[in-house]
Amino acid sequence: MWELIQANKRKSIILFVGMGTILILLGFFIGETFLGEGGGSLGILAAFLIWVLISAVSYFAGSSIILSISNATEVTKEVQPQLYNVVEEMAIAANLPKIPKIFIVNEQAPNAFATGRKPENSVVAVTAGLLSQLNRNELQGVIAHEISHIVNRDVLFMTFAGIMLGMIVIISEVFTRGYFYGGGSLNRYKNKSSSNGNEQLILIVFSIFFAITAPFLAQLLYFAISRKREYLADASAVRLTRYPEGLANALEKLSQNRFNLNSANKATAGMYIVNPLKKTGMQIEDLTSTHPPISERIKILRGMMHGADFADYQTIYNKIKNNSEQIIPNSGLKNKANIPIISQLEELTKQSKVEEKRKLGDIVMNVNGYNFYNCKCGVTIKVPPTFQGDSVKCPRCGEINVKN
Repeated sequence: MWELIQANKRKSIILFVGMGTILILLGFFIGETFLGEGGGSLGILAAFLIWVLISAVSYFAGSSIILSISNATEVTKEVQPQLYNVVEEMAIAANLPKIPKIFIVNEQAPNAFATGRKPENSVVAVTAGLLSQLNRNELQGVIAHEISHIVNRDVLFMTFAGIMLGMIVIISEVFTRGYFYGGGSLNRYKNKSSSNGNEQLILIVFSIFFAITAPFLAQLLYFAISRKREYLADASAVRLTRYPEGLANALEKLSQNRFNLNSANKATAGMYIVNPLKKTGMQIEDLTSTHPPISERIKILRGMMHGADFADYQTIYNKIKNNSEQIIPNSGLKNKANIPIISQLEELTKQSKVEEKRKLGDIVMNVNGYNFYNCKCGVTIKVPPTFQGDSVKCPRCGEINVKN
């Protein structure tokens, strides 16, 4: 695991330098365009200062920004007991020093992400749609995936990359819009016969071209590194749950989603367990995809019938992908552990016992005068007979349910 964390840190440094280089080049071209000859130096200085500022903001306040952009709200164990219990179970299994804070994004599209500077102040966020569509085993698979990102030190990388990518997109758009709509024109250089005029014309054209392509280059760099991290998080999640079918079923349901995740954007898309910007029928195997193809992830998970260790995942990965690419560090492959898979029959038996207990509890409540209200979001609200109010607020979605 230590080698995996170190490998992720090295990739984070590559991303840090790569994103910074794109931003500094963008600053140079903007400076030369708007400030004239010699303005590139000021542009580089400004871009460097922005790079340092963004890095500091990402490190100290990145999580707060991401959660604010996502319109996420913190919830407690009293409001979401099952979700809290699942997060607690997976955090203990992963040996995290502290239980992550839990946030809910009030949107119907099922999805989830994790953020935080380090494991001690990490956050797991899920959408309301995820809670309403997944059963406990599927929810456990998703939470295990997000907890794995925290354990593997992916969350700081994804937070920094998302904010940096967003800043490059904003600066590029401001430059191109400012040039074309602010009176900028290439005609003033066309009439100059001097070599200086031609050089300026070439510089302007190249600056515009780079401003348009800079966000695309940043995305390629970001996504090329982040895709492999999704496979690693899947492999780590299976080690925690020992039940790959749970995560596979969850991914299958998430891939069939038809709702838009309105709070997601290009900067935050890579943080989610599945691409929130994917449209129906869109091909996600291209270079600009934030995630590996969901179909491949599901095939790998369902191919793990003999064990839940990293080596087992690597074997099935190579078989499905028909290549010899190594995504698990050597330490994870050398220290093979015999981690048995929990069969689907075992899980179904366990679920049926839990369901029997729940039904028995409902019968007892019904006998003692409890009133049951079925909210639109799928929650059954159980109100004691001593409650005197005229309406009940749903703890999940906030919907007001009027008493009959």
